[in-house]
Amino acid sequence: MKKNILLYITIVSVFSINIYSQKAKLATADKKYDGYAYVDAIKTYERVAEKGYKSADMFKKLGNAYYFNADFDKAAKWYGELFTMDTSNLEPEYYYRYAQSLRAIDQNDKANEMMELFNQKSGNDTRAKLFKKNTNYLEAIKANSGRYTIEDAGINSMYSDYGTALYSNKLVFASARDTGSLGQRKHKWTNQYFTNLYTADLAEDMAPSTPKKFDGTINSKFHESTPTFSSDGKTMYFTRNNYLDGKKGKDGNKITLIKIYKATLENDKWANVTELPFDSDNYSTAHPALSPDGKTLYFASDMPGTLGQSDLFKVTINEDGTFGTPENLGNTINTEGRETFPFINDENEIYFASDGHPGLGGLDVFMSKINEDGTFSEVQNVGADVNSPKDDFAYLIDTKSRRGFFTSNRDGGKGYDDIYKFLETRRLICEQLLYGEITDIKTGELLANTKITLYDNQFKVVNTATSDDKGKYSFTVACGKTYNVRAEKPEYTTKEEKITITATTGKTYLPIALEKEICKVAVGDDLGKCFGIKMIYFDLDKSNIRQEAALDLEKILDVLNQNPTMKIDIRSHTDSRQTFKYNEALSERRAKSTINWLVKNGIDSSRLTGKGYGETQLVNKCADDVICTEDEHQLNRRSEFIITAL
Repeated sequence: MKKNILLYITIVSVFSINIYSQKAKLATADKKYDGYAYVDAIKTYERVAEKGYKSADMFKKLGNAYYFNADFDKAAKWYGELFTMDTSNLEPEYYYRYAQSLRAIDQNDKANEMMELFNQKSGNDTRAKLFKKNTNYLEAIKANSGRYTIEDAGINSMYSDYGTALYSNKLVFASARDTGSLGQRKHKWTNQYFTNLYTADLAEDMAPSTPKKFDGTINSKFHESTPTFSSDGKTMYFTRNNYLDGKKGKDGNKITLIKIYKATLENDKWANVTELPFDSDNYSTAHPALSPDGKTLYFASDMPGTLGQSDLFKVTINEDGTFGTPENLGNTINTEGRETFPFINDENEIYFASDGHPGLGGLDVFMSKINEDGTFSEVQNVGADVNSPKDDFAYLIDTKSRRGFFTSNRDGGKGYDDIYKFLETRRLICEQLLYGEITDIKTGELLANTKITLYDNQFKVVNTATSDDKGKYSFTVACGKTYNVRAEKPEYTTKEEKITITATTGKTYLPIALEKEICKVAVGDDLGKCFGIKMIYFDLDKSNIRQEAALDLEKILDVLNQNPTMKIDIRSHTDSRQTFKYNEALSERRAKSTINWLVKNGIDSSRLTGKGYGETQLVNKCADDVICTEDEHQLNRRSEFIITAL
């Protein structure tokens, strides 16, 4: 018995020591985690977890460590362990991160389940709203795919290579390949060597040559990355750890963050490295991008005023070189997730990476058009060629050649991150040419110098134009959108047409016929053309006057009342899609029904004649057994009000 008790005590003691040891290891790992030493923390957490020790806090940190290092396979594994535990008090963000990780390993159904739960638990989170708004987002991504030919850029190493910029017919990028220096150190976050800037000459097809190190004034013993250059090549902005003139800055937790620095070119050497006035030791600024005119700098930051984990901002560069106050780009672009790596081209498009907008997993590349008033159009995923289940970012494109570069840690690469080059074979923005002629509704005369105004579906002015000497007009419009087109000309009644553009690139034809405010008619003219009346509508197979038909007949009634000597002959026509006898009888009933309505409303029957012509006077080819469109058949279904006396 004593031996058994001793054995029991020994087992408990060993077990207690084991738990104490595991907790001690966790405390060490927690310290590394809080100091952003993610890779070291992973090793400790995993060893503890593999021994069967379970902790929601540990699984959170394990999942986060892999998530923040873009290793989504393992992030999904550990978040999965987290979700086997009690989730009643679990922060909503973990539902989102788990969904993103699942999406990265093509478990989209389960990812959607997590997003539904995230939506329920997160309240007003922008990412949840975007998911609910775009439940078929994968179809949209599919529609935007197949637009690129992509290949390895030819400059990648077994280390991290990323973040390109164009400068003086060269490609400038960041790389961790410099491992030969004794002073070259690894970064605790990623276990990668610190990055320096490299440059490679570009051939005509933008193929890079063998890289070499960029200017030694810029490269330091810490991270340098993501440069951008002014159009004259004399100013550059770049990202670096908080390090200048041999001094390293730290935040309140003694962590060295990152800042944006500026340098100027003097005697073919980069000099005067200074940090920007809105940098801070207590938050990060990174990944600068200049507008084509050099007057605005875009960048990523988690500064005060950030909506999510990191947002995109812009700041005005004044003529004297000073800077305005940074402005958040707002919630069309920014979400509660990460928005980063902006790029602005000369077509007023902003490309950026985000894990907050609906994507394929990790960071995806998105695009939005910058409107004239500085607002942003709807954000679009650029498609599954550039984007993958992993992190895809640092996109740039030359708008003339449609060639460019982006960075990805997708499967099949050479290193931690790799640079890919591409040729865009089809534009992302689906555009159509909306065109037509403006004519006189009665005479068919082409109306030059007609003012045409294009409105969106909220009746905001999109564009204006004037018809040419042949009455023609045209607008470039977006696919799938609904517009209103208004035509205005002196002596004519203003007319507005609503049009929905199809979802594919092409042309949409919209002719507009205007009626004169004073319609001149003679014997033999069709009075209905004064008011654009093509047909008096009846219920199918019936001859009773419908309410909308009565509105048109009220116009005829008013003219007859104003012109008491006018007489008209009412002619009703059908298309050919019934028997000859049926159509003749139906049109006859409808002509009589129209006459009866006018008589009932006060017109003397002696002023009215009428007849149904059935299908005997077709205006086109659409006779029996001829295949025609609905619009073609509609031309034959018409009502005429021919003036027989004045």
